[in-house]
Amino acid sequence: MRLLLFKELESINSRPKPFQFYTAEELWTDEHTSKQMLQYHLNESVDVSSRNLKFIDRSVEWITSHFNVNDKTDIADFGCGPGLYTIRFAEKGAKVTGIDFSENSIQYAKEAALKHNLKIDYIHQNYLSFETSKRFDLITMIMCDFCALSPQQRKTLLNRFHKILKPNGSILLDVYTLKSFAQREEQSGYEINSLNRFWSAETYYCFQNMFKYEDEKIFLDKYAIIDKERTRVVYNWLQYFSKESLSSELEINGFEVDKFYSDVAGSVFDPNNGEMAVTAIKTI
Repeated sequence: MRLLLFKELESINSRPKPFQFYTAEELWTDEHTSKQMLQYHLNESVDVSSRNLKFIDRSVEWITSHFNVNDKTDIADFGCGPGLYTIRFAEKGAKVTGIDFSENSIQYAKEAALKHNLKIDYIHQNYLSFETSKRFDLITMIMCDFCALSPQQRKTLLNRFHKILKPNGSILLDVYTLKSFAQREEQSGYEINSLNRFWSAETYYCFQNMFKYEDEKIFLDKYAIIDKERTRVVYNWLQYFSKESLSSELEINGFEVDKFYSDVAGSVFDPNNGEMAVTAIKTI
């Protein structure tokens, strides 16, 4: 018994290989957790799952101006959440498609579109598997979602972007920078009912390990959640980028970098910022 407990604790606190496990479904398809994520999206006081509304409004103004968005513009928002950007794009006249893994978020977005009398095509799906015959002028992926994907997943996604963009179509995405990576430190610990019962409505213990991979510029938040019924582990991977590493990844997959910014509201690029945004154009 003692040996079994020791081995389980060893497993809980073990360091996996970079991107060894992918557990997005635990966040986006679990009934309880996906509802918690939706609440974070809609919480205007924190920039956890979505930007605050003041920033979103400023961001949409810049995006629609920069890309000359009008009633002839087709936009796809990957990881659209509850539609905070898609609603605003549609209000500017664009033809909008939103794709998200969370059924709760998509349902909220559909209801919001109906309330605003807007026609928006919402797709409940893991965007890594998204296929469509539509072609888009602009693809957005906001809130550093790109960083949560492995190199192979990012390649798959960029290839999909390339396929569904019109000739000379553009992408806009944001990522975490090496400045932000340098500020993160490894930690470990556990709590009872952590994050205000984020993982379950029932009592649980949560072991959290934060692992830093210096060579790969990756950080992992690993959560082991133990309740009466089961033990489950959630891996939240984040890749951090330099301008050079992001440019290289885009160019290899058929995109030419247009310009770097500090955020998706078009702020002038600051090398000391923890995030950066990039616009890139389909070239092949």
